[in-house]
Amino acid sequence: MATLLDFALMGAVFVGNTLVAAVMTRFFRIQLRTRWGPVVYTALLVPVALVITTIVAFSLGVGVDLGSAGAVIGLMVGLPTILGATIDVLYVPAPDEYELPDTTG
Repeated sequence: MATLLDFALMGAVFVGNTLVAAVMTRFFRIQLRTRWGPVVYTALLVPVALVITTIVAFSLGVGVDLGSAGAVIGLMVGLPTILGATIDVLYVPAPDEYELPDTTG
């Protein structure tokens, strides 16, 4: 039987996965200068990183048995990927909008 602690720890993994997805999306948007580069890297590399963090967390006994691997992938990888990318694209200013000080050499 699942306890409240199991649900809280699974929620913490969900929030952590969302944070990882948002930070990775931001990193790709800053580093890659092409139009489709950040999109492709976000779509391909972020889910791989989230699968790894989910496997590590669930192997430590965190979380609730969701019944199928598809439910785990959808809830702990798919949803945080979409949510993290959305947070970065919609709510964080674009990298070009930041004013940087002039450097003297």
